[in-house]
Amino acid sequence: MRHRKGGYKLQRDPSARRALLRGLTTSVILHERVRTTVTRAKAVRPRVERVITLAKRDTLHARRQAAAYLFEPRAVKKLFDSIGPRFADRAGGYTRIVRLGPRQGDGAETAILELLGTRLEKKAEDKKKRREARMQKQSDETQADSESLS
Repeated sequence: MRHRKGGYKLQRDPSARRALLRGLTTSVILHERVRTTVTRAKAVRPRVERVITLAKRDTLHARRQAAAYLFEPRAVKKLFDSIGPRFADRAGGYTRIVRLGPRQGDGAETAILELLGTRLEKKAEDKKKRREARMQKQSDETQADSESLS
């Protein structure tokens, strides 16, 4: 019986499972979203929330704890510089799991695990870039038209 043995095994031995979860956590922090299976997303979600809670404290001890868990120093820097302050006034629930459907190769149920606010920020940023590109193109066209008339 597995009484009080919570968590997901993910068909791996403990060291491989820990490495997988640490790697996924690092990827979520760096890229703010990751595409994976639903089971992996559910397994890594509490760990991502835990390191974000560490970032909200922003003490030397919290930085060292996060650095001991995450694989890349730039993930620790991003976590404490941008992600922690972003969620400073939020009391948990920093992530969202969006189901995508079955994977093409093996039919595994896939999902996106993303930090809240990522989608809106990316859309606004992309919209701004497209607008600037459109304005630049229009100014180039008007400049070319005026030169051809001269």
